[in-house]
Amino acid sequence: MTETRVRSHAPARLRALLAALTLGMSCRPAAAEPLRAVVELFTSQGCAACRSADPVIGDLARQPGILALTLPVTYWDYLGWKDTLAQRPFGERQHGYSGVHGARQMFTPQAVINGSASTVGSDRPALEKLLRESSARGGLSVPVRGEERDERIVIEIGAEPAPKAELKGDVWLVPVLRSRPVAIGGGENRGRTATYVNVVRGMQRLGPWTGQAVRFEVPRAAARVGEADAWVVVVQGSKGGRPGRIYGAAKGPGL
Repeated sequence: MTETRVRSHAPARLRALLAALTLGMSCRPAAAEPLRAVVELFTSQGCAACRSADPVIGDLARQPGILALTLPVTYWDYLGWKDTLAQRPFGERQHGYSGVHGARQMFTPQAVINGSASTVGSDRPALEKLLRESSARGGLSVPVRGEERDERIVIEIGAEPAPKAELKGDVWLVPVLRSRPVAIGGGENRGRTATYVNVVRGMQRLGPWTGQAVRFEVPRAAARVGEADAWVVVVQGSKGGRPGRIYGAAKGPGL
């Protein structure tokens, strides 16, 4: 009698256990895919050559594991059209990269990959080659996680797994505008429309990073600037005040 009871109840218990496990798994939020590369496109509405880079960065933005950002610069505004999205600090950031990479002059469209290498932003084969090389070297090595909790943004930065020297860098909250078409009314691109993705609307330094795990909390309002409708987090080394290698990054909700 006891044996019969065990046999008749065992399948029911097993079904209940499997159902509970399945429910638990289905209720867990899907984990975001770790990023392997950050691509920054320095561009301008006043640069005729830049329009061929727009679809390239748009395609990259849709690829899993890649964070593609658009940073419009101001130094071509004298060509007859003032860029409606440009900010002077973006040109300063590009200039900082030029010093690190040993470039003699700045140009647009320029794509910088993980803060460590650059190429012409419209050169798709060259970009893909640099992305493959970056992945082969390990890509972004530091885990970064950001999420919204009520009206706050909570950011958790992991430790650099194998630091070769003392690290110095910064953690940045970067508000972005996910998409924006712009009808250009003057200059070299008069009558054309530029379609941008992930346009950077500012960069807020949250604090220093020395290779160790760290956590930040900031008001959600910090990411609501310049029509931004999303945000990202970037962990970047610095060299003499200039931007260096990007160690980690994360996309916020909606990207």
